[in-house]
Amino acid sequence: MEMHQLRYFAAIVDEGTFTAAARRLHVSQSGISTQVAKLESELGQRLLDRSGRHIRLTPAGEAVLPLAKNALATLEAIKHAAAEFADAVRGRVRLGMIMGCSIPAFLDTVADLGRTHPGIEVSLHEGSSDDLQARVLTGSLDLALIGYAGGVAPGLEESIVTDEPLTAAVPAGHPLDRPELRLGDLRGERILCLSAGTGIRAAYEDSCRRIGLGPRADIDASSPATLLRLAERGAGVAVLTASSTEGAGLRAIPLTDAPTHARLGLVIRRGQHSPAAQLLRSRLLAALRAG
Repeated sequence: MEMHQLRYFAAIVDEGTFTAAARRLHVSQSGISTQVAKLESELGQRLLDRSGRHIRLTPAGEAVLPLAKNALATLEAIKHAAAEFADAVRGRVRLGMIMGCSIPAFLDTVADLGRTHPGIEVSLHEGSSDDLQARVLTGSLDLALIGYAGGVAPGLEESIVTDEPLTAAVPAGHPLDRPELRLGDLRGERILCLSAGTGIRAAYEDSCRRIGLGPRADIDASSPATLLRLAERGAGVAVLTASSTEGAGLRAIPLTDAPTHARLGLVIRRGQHSPAAQLLRSRLLAALRAG
């Protein structure tokens, strides 16, 4: 039994006649007829009823057809998988990133991949960390850069890039400009924090609950840069991490009693390891950890 015989058989059923099937496959009608006859001879069963103007399946043909189509689909999948390893990795990667992401190492890596591996197409999708995890789980994204606190959703593999304690960002000379602070010291101040669904917000709220405080955010935004600009202008105290305040001209003061850290990491669905997604994942990890 040859795969092309199964392909001819399926094409005849789809087209309804030997002539139409031969035209679609760019082979002679006699050739396709001969090969299907050989298939029937080998199986010892008639697969096609040729008595009418249009070809019909026999009971044996009805049983064989779905199996033949599955075999052909499997063959195509094998060819596609093998092609990804030929010369260069190929494929499409749907990459998620947290809203407002401006990490140079992340953006540089995505841009460089298109130049070094033109066979890989990357599409970018912004969202909250909770939304990105859900989309990776359902398969609408291949991997995502997320911010989170604690662990990730079941079914995901995480690769931690950073694990940082929380800090309070204030201008120099602010009444809270001290060597260290506690969450309780922020009472009476307007709290500036990232939007719900982000790692820093989750770490802040979890830390407050674990020490018996009610978490609140008077102003939230999707970008640390926005919160830092507001803090510079006296709008409140920005609860962030030290790395997210770098270069802002503010004092990043450790919140020593905040037990939950904010994490930045890459997530991929457990068991999903396409060559293109794995290549991008490894490059992003190397770049982000180095940065």
